[in-house]
Amino acid sequence: MTPPAHHLTPPTPLRLLPWPSPDGKPCYLSTGDNGGYLSRLADNMEAVQLATATDVLGLARKVLDDPTSPYTEVRYAGLRLAECLTDALRVAESRGARLPVPDTGETEEAENAEDTKGTENAGDQGRGPVSDPPASTR
Repeated sequence: MTPPAHHLTPPTPLRLLPWPSPDGKPCYLSTGDNGGYLSRLADNMEAVQLATATDVLGLARKVLDDPTSPYTEVRYAGLRLAECLTDALRVAESRGARLPVPDTGETEEAENAEDTKGTENAGDQGRGPVSDPPASTR
């Protein structure tokens, strides 16, 4: 007699949340429901973080474009930009991890095409394909 087959569900991928833990470590959400409360909260937080980054970048550019800006203002702008970049990178990592995986057949073909691109000229040393000069200079 064979044992009953257990129905195993594939593990739910973890979503990187847009805020760190109190220890500063990444926080993850395990949910199969993308429309759940915490997922919506994370989506809203990502939108706020990216909008804030846009605002900070605009303000920082004014400070950085002015050669007479005091050191403290430049430093403050740099610190806020670093915070916003950290948030934006976390959002990008989280969203990138949630992208669907492309079909492997197409991916392998694309990788093979990229691997052979620019290798026609052996003396090129990986600088890309060498094109013929325009007809007007021949």
